[in-house]
Amino acid sequence: MKKALITGISGQDGSYLAEYLLKLGYEVFGLVRRKPDTLRWLEPLRNDIEFLYGDMRDAESLEVAFRKAWPEEVYNLAGQVFVPTSWECPAETMDINAGGPARLLKIIERQKPDTRLYQASSSEMMGNVDGCCSERTPFNPSSPYGSSKTAAHELVRVYRQRGIFAASGILFNHESPRRGPEMVTRKITRAAEGWMRGERQKLKLGNLDARRDWGFAGDYVQAMHAMLQQPKPKDYVVGTGVSHSVAEFARAVLAVLEAHSGNGDFSGPLEDWIEVDARFFRPNEIHDLRADATLARRELGWRPKIAFPELVRMMVESELVAIEKYSVAAR
Repeated sequence: MKKALITGISGQDGSYLAEYLLKLGYEVFGLVRRKPDTLRWLEPLRNDIEFLYGDMRDAESLEVAFRKAWPEEVYNLAGQVFVPTSWECPAETMDINAGGPARLLKIIERQKPDTRLYQASSSEMMGNVDGCCSERTPFNPSSPYGSSKTAAHELVRVYRQRGIFAASGILFNHESPRRGPEMVTRKITRAAEGWMRGERQKLKLGNLDARRDWGFAGDYVQAMHAMLQQPKPKDYVVGTGVSHSVAEFARAVLAVLEAHSGNGDFSGPLEDWIEVDARFFRPNEIHDLRADATLARRELGWRPKIAFPELVRMMVESELVAIEKYSVAAR
């Protein structure tokens, strides 16, 4: 039975990856910073995962966790992932997102050099690009977050030259009902739950024209695993190849609400629900990100299964479950 250590296991990607690896017969270890009193998405798997304590900023705790797991595969999904926060805390972002992988790579090289490492890179490393981004697109990060991910990505390449099997997945935006509430997609779907209950307060957002290549996180974790099964380590871009604006995402959310209500309440203009607020505009905004995942399709056999409309519907309906539970409890 293969052993896998997942950092960031309690997040969106970590929870989907843990589910996937358990189905494949792995023994799964999850790195957490504190006692997991509540693990919403992992609760059904709590007894199938061994949780280990560690901090990406603390080499000693990482080494102890690594020795306990002694894994064949490490998936480094931990990180400071919110771009606005990276502007407020650039040093901490760099220490977690670049220093953390540096500590892991050093431990692997010294303790168990046959362990394979997956590093979660990001489309934010690309910056503003005309057209689709592939593995050959030059990096031009426009935020401390993007810079930290670029540093970690380059470090993986350096250790690969030293004989470590280390692969980076340059994942474009991937969403799900498990996405963090601070992210724009969840902000919109959470507001939608209130709108469905009759609230009419407008959601304040920044640049509605910003476009992202949005896919389903549950699809993307399968690409992560496939990267570590290849004969040689390599970096891969993962995405759908199609971008949508924030405004398009919001309109798709309203369309789902309209389908559920059927009364025309959500068929009006977007301005009835969304208010543009300059305070939420990001410094050095990336205008359009789209992936060219040709290499992943060819070598990993990976293709996204969930299309954009289905992803939006999935996320909205997950929020609406709360309304149904409330209605049942109130009877």
